[in-house]
Amino acid sequence: MTYIQLAYGDLILPALLVVMDGALSLVLRLKLERQLAIATVRMVLQLVLVGYVLTFLFAAVSPLWTALAAFIMVLFASREIVARQKRRLAGIWSYGLGAGCTLLAAGIVTMFALLTELRPDPWYHPRYALPLLGMILGNTMTGISLGLDVLTNGLVREKAAVEACLALGGTRYQALLPVLRDAMRSGLMPTINAMAAIGLVSLPGMMTGQILAGVEPIDAVKYQLLIMFLIAGGTGLGTLAAVMGGARLLTDHRHRLRLDRIPAEKST
Repeated sequence: MTYIQLAYGDLILPALLVVMDGALSLVLRLKLERQLAIATVRMVLQLVLVGYVLTFLFAAVSPLWTALAAFIMVLFASREIVARQKRRLAGIWSYGLGAGCTLLAAGIVTMFALLTELRPDPWYHPRYALPLLGMILGNTMTGISLGLDVLTNGLVREKAAVEACLALGGTRYQALLPVLRDAMRSGLMPTINAMAAIGLVSLPGMMTGQILAGVEPIDAVKYQLLIMFLIAGGTGLGTLAAVMGGARLLTDHRHRLRLDRIPAEKST
């Protein structure tokens, strides 16, 4: 397998395309040039840093280092989930629910792929475990954040209808069912859209990268199919766990709606 190596100097001309976007923002007064500059600098620093970190991890091939890197990735995913919530749960659950569901879903699906499909030697080899976890984690994070956001907003919006159902003798899950369905639907929709468009509208980054690296297209397709199946499974599992967990936290064993567990200052 051969591939075309790039030097940092080869990235100067492509980077001018971002400069072009900044110039367009200035000319058209979009006021996006500052955000664009910050995002570009962050992207460059983060990717270069992760490149050196992965180089170290690939050389070390240590289960402890791999686990530590995976744990840090989950922490950052949890922070992103909280940051995207308009209404956040109170206390430790603000971070705990997202982190727990992300770790559960992405961890199970990644382990499943490593132990049954890819079977690298050793199974925790960071060359396989971390990229796989990263792809599943990113999509699971999106599903969980969307699902929780729709759940909390839906419960605030449908408070009267939920409490009316509870007053008529319905259980908390019966009362919350329409909101739970909306939350699950929202969490899964980005993955469904990606699966529907892939191949015809878009060629995913992993598949494109493999082809550029010299892998036969049909082999790259097989890997991409595996990844999409894993992403769909991880997103579904993570969104279900987060939505059901959020519903349980926002009700109690006496089947009462507990919106007081959403801090008031985040409910505006």
